[in-house]
Amino acid sequence: MRAVVALLVLAALGWSTLEAARGGSLPQHVSYFTNQSNLAFSLALLAAAALPPERWPRGWDAVRGALAFYLVMTGLIYALLVAPWEELLRWDIGWTGIVLHRVAPVAAMLDWLLTPRRRAPPPARVLWWLLYPLAYLGVTWLRGALTGWYPYAFLDPTASSWPQVLATTGVVLVAFLVIGTLVHLLEGGGRMSRRSCSPES
Repeated sequence: MRAVVALLVLAALGWSTLEAARGGSLPQHVSYFTNQSNLAFSLALLAAAALPPERWPRGWDAVRGALAFYLVMTGLIYALLVAPWEELLRWDIGWTGIVLHRVAPVAAMLDWLLTPRRRAPPPARVLWWLLYPLAYLGVTWLRGALTGWYPYAFLDPTASSWPQVLATTGVVLVAFLVIGTLVHLLEGGGRMSRRSCSPES
């Protein structure tokens, strides 16, 4: 099942990337958090599908958790800050949008919840998970200052003001911390023994 989801996500990414390339917006396309997190998630799923759980490298649980966290935040931020409200209950928004903003976040969280952990998680791993979003934020603002382009309107000070952008960003970062903590605590119940098997890959 992991391989099926991974190929579906890769197909959606490939299609949307081709459309962006045709429209001359490829550099902007690869700058979206949605596309970066979905690409990492799909590659991780393929790796997990190719190897039995006992051969997953040390630290793999932390990688899986980080990607589940990023995908859940991708879905939430898109629904609450990016998409028009009338779109939330619609399904005629294009198949790539459905896959990347709805299917992938749900699949990532289910994989996280249903796969038993292999070792007790360190309490501080949520802070490590936050490094990528913080780096993304810094790079986005730096690039925006140089080019005038921002991937998301709520990060664009030219569309409102720096105080408003910083206030919204502060709320988003608090949400990241809360959701990251919940994902950390909700890791698949029970520990996976060396001989146990994961859900069908």
